Formats: sequence, C-alpha cells, structure tokens
Amino acid sequence: MKAVVQEGYGPPEVLRLAEVPRPSAGKGEVLIRVAAAGVDRGTWHLMAGQPYAVRLVLGLRRPRNPRVGLDVAGTVAAVGPGVTGFAVGDEVYGIAAGSFAEYAAARADRIVHKPARLGFEEAAVLAVSGLTALQGLRDVGRVRPGQRVLVLGASGGVGTFAVQVAKALGAEVTGVCSTAKAELVRSIGADHVIDYTRSDFAAAGPRYDVILDIGGSSSLSRLRRALAPRGTLVIAGGEDDAGDWLGVRRQLRAVALSPFVRQRLAMLVAKTRRADLEALNALVEAGRMTPVVGAAYPLADVPEAVRRLAAGQARGKTAITVRAVEPERP
Repeated sequence: MKAVVQEGYGPPEVLRLAEVPRPSAGKGEVLIRVAAAGVDRGTWHLMAGQPYAVRLVLGLRRPRNPRVGLDVAGTVAAVGPGVTGFAVGDEVYGIAAGSFAEYAAARADRIVHKPARLGFEEAAVLAVSGLTALQGLRDVGRVRPGQRVLVLGASGGVGTFAVQVAKALGAEVTGVCSTAKAELVRSIGADHVIDYTRSDFAAAGPRYDVILDIGGSSSLSRLRRALAPRGTLVIAGGEDDAGDWLGVRRQLRAVALSPFVRQRLAMLVAKTRRADLEALNALVEAGRMTPVVGAAYPLADVPEAVRRLAAGQARGKTAITVRAVEPERP
C-alpha cells in the first residue's frame, strides 16, 4: 500500500510517499481502509524531533516506526480477535498510528462510529484536537455556565473546537486570533474576538474565569493579569519551548507556582478515551460542534500540508484525502 514515511528528523522534506506492507488487525485492533486523515501540531513535533525528549521515545536518530499520522477516518476493512462493536464496512474515526496511508490499524478503544452528519474529511480532523479542547475545558478548566472563557489560538485546530466546546458548556467565549481569521472565529460562535495584531488581551478589560492557551508564547505573568483572582489557566501544547529539551518549561513553571497563588495554573496532557470520543459525537449530532476543515491535500502533498501548518497559515484543521471510499467485501 501507499503510505507517508519519515526517514529522519527535520523539515517537511523528511516525509515521502512510499510503498510499504499493508498492516493487519491484531488482537483488540481494527484495520481501517483510510478515507481521510488529519494533520495536527503533534505531526510537526514528531517530524522535527522537537522537543528533543521525544527522540528518547521514538528513536534517537530516526523514528523506529517510520509511518506518520494519528487522526483517521474510514471504513472497517477487518476486525481483529477480541473486538466487538465493529463490523466490516462500518464508518469510523479516531486515532491510529500511521494514518497517512491507505490502510491503518487502530486499537478498538481508540475509534468510534462516525457521526452520519459528518463527511470523512470532517471526521478525520476531530479526534486529536477535539479531545484536547474537551478535556482542557471540561475536565481541567472545569468550565461552568455563565463563566467567561478566553481561548488563545482560537482559529487553529484545537482553538476552533475549544470555542465550540466552551459555548456548549454555557460559557461566554472570547477568542484571540489574527485579523484575517477573526470572521472565522465569530462564525463558530465566539461572543467576542480580540485581534492580537491590534489589541492586547492582557490589557485593562475583563478578567476571565478560564483561559485556555493553546501552544502560545505569552508569559505566565501576562496570562495571570488576564485571569480572574480565582480563575483557572490551562496551558496546552509546548510550541513556545519547542527548541528546549523537554518543551514544557512554561507548563512546569505554572504547575510549580499554582500551590502558592489563589489562581489555579494547570497543564493539559490529553488522553484518548472512547467515552470522550462518544462525547464529541454527542456534540456533533446535537449540532453544537462542527469541525472546521480549512484545507485538504492529497496523500502525496502531506509535506506541504505540514509546512503550511508550521508556518501558521492553516485555518481550523487540515485534512489529508486518501481515497474515495468503496464498499468492502467481507
């Protein structure tokens, strides 16, 4: 089958389309015939090998597993031993290592049935970023109806989901983005939009009960100025420290400081849970969440898709269209 592989760490040129063996469905796994995949910020981190600590897990000089991609949507091609609840031909989405390929094997507890109202490209971008937004606001941020929520990076992959999740939780939502993306953020339900090229979210103005900072570069002191006296700051992603060894210096400082101040300062490490994927499905089916697919690329153009994401040129999420879905023969 065709798949995108990574032969080393570096710029998008380390990614290439290759012929590789087709995977099979092992115990507790489902083999997915991939219709579309999603590009998330983690794809760039793994490609670049930054922060450097990831290389201790993935491989020092090159990834031990060369296949790329996590977000996936498609049809079930085979079901492994011990799997229940899925059958050949089911339309599914979730997380599968090596999703930039014609086929990918996924753990059965990391996929769910695709909502009927979503196309495959929309479903393919939902899992990684949707889970981050949901867990960051509902679980770590503990957002309650009527609270003021500030989303930094509101026009990006996680941000577009976060605005919608916060609204679904009953919050008054302010999104921070650039001028060119302000209308997009308004269109997905933000009550207020701050154009960071013209205004400072930390200047005199409302203080927020919950701030979700998605891979930003704002200092803790600046973030705390915008936070209510007993508000909660949730930091997700480590792009600002990507060149550091661990890449989470700001997050660790926040956690260390939190016990000594009235504000709650927290970091988010998202987890893949089927119950939370089902919670995303419920929001989608209720019409309270719609993935924002800003662009779609064919499988051969994954390097260009990652390059545009890293350059900050993506709106919402970027999808990779792998192939048209055809019925599977049992």
